[in-house]
Amino acid sequence: MNADALYESSIKSLPLIHRGKVRDIYAIDDRRMLIVTTDRLSAFDVVLPTPIPDKGKVLTAVADFWFARLAPILPNQLTGDAPESVVAPEERPQVAGRAVVVKRLKALPVEAIVRGYLVGSGWADYQKTGQVCGIPLPPGLRQADKLPEPLFTPSTKAAVGAHDENISYAQCADLLGADLAARVRDAAIALYKAAADYALTRGIIIADTKFEFGLDEAGTLTLIDEVLTPDSSRFWPADQYAVGSNPPSYDKQYVRDWLTASGWNKQAPGPALPAEVAARTAEKYREALRRLTG
Repeated sequence: MNADALYESSIKSLPLIHRGKVRDIYAIDDRRMLIVTTDRLSAFDVVLPTPIPDKGKVLTAVADFWFARLAPILPNQLTGDAPESVVAPEERPQVAGRAVVVKRLKALPVEAIVRGYLVGSGWADYQKTGQVCGIPLPPGLRQADKLPEPLFTPSTKAAVGAHDENISYAQCADLLGADLAARVRDAAIALYKAAADYALTRGIIIADTKFEFGLDEAGTLTLIDEVLTPDSSRFWPADQYAVGSNPPSYDKQYVRDWLTASGWNKQAPGPALPAEVAARTAEKYREALRRLTG
């Protein structure tokens, strides 16, 4: 366990609402929550016992960058309040650089996944069916091909320890209602396109990503959780991109590959990571931040 890493926050001055795979959420009042991004790493929906140093701070910095950049497209969860202002003085080191104060919103029960390239589970699906999540694609596409248009492929949001499940757009519309499902789809694709266009200017391809949304009391669709981080996205270095193979990435694919090679059965508990794997993963996260934000 790295002494500098925060595996689990302990904010006693606020009531704990929930511990997710990576984030710890606390109540501030009836309008606001505190979200602390820890250094926990989740892979294959299992939280690993080894923290990644500075991961939470990197994720927070990346997400804050995107929230600001994408604000003209869609409002987001941030209140602008300093996290240090809502906790006890002795707890400020736990939130510095890794926490945000957010609005209390009604979270929608779907994850909005947008795929711009044929890779991962989408590639596996296409090889078997010629489709991705039930959406037919042209024949003859290769691994890592750019798709003709970004695909919206929603999934259900699973509890910790359970697996998210892909659902069809029709199922998404059943869950959310036809109007809201269309708003979520259109917002997710618009956000992805804007982010992907910008990232290319920084030498990064965003192969796919997932967004989460909430509603305020007026029904305003709002971007929540994290956005376009190495945890929620597949980032490729543009100068190493080649169709026909899975490019190296700035996200946690490096850890996934190590875990797969280790022979782990992808069931909890996850194995501890060697120090060099944790360190290299941390560097990949920092490199993504440096590339995106300059």
